[in-house]
Amino acid sequence: MTVGTKIQQTIANAEGIVANLKSFALDTNNQQAKQMYNQLAQQMDGIVQQLKSREQQVMSEEPQYNE
Repeated sequence: MTVGTKIQQTIANAEGIVANLKSFALDTNNQQAKQMYNQLAQQMDGIVQQLKSREQQVMSEEPQYNE
């Protein structure tokens, strides 16, 4: 498994976590929990963006990644 493939899998997993957190926020009536889930989702969104940036770097640095 290449670094690029691992990054892609990690991005997909992280996006799944974001979706779950947003779903939890919608499903709860507890305002503290809702706020916590939304904050965690925002933090994970930031991590996803960082991973996507790294993925772009890997694509440009490792030609075999595009094969």
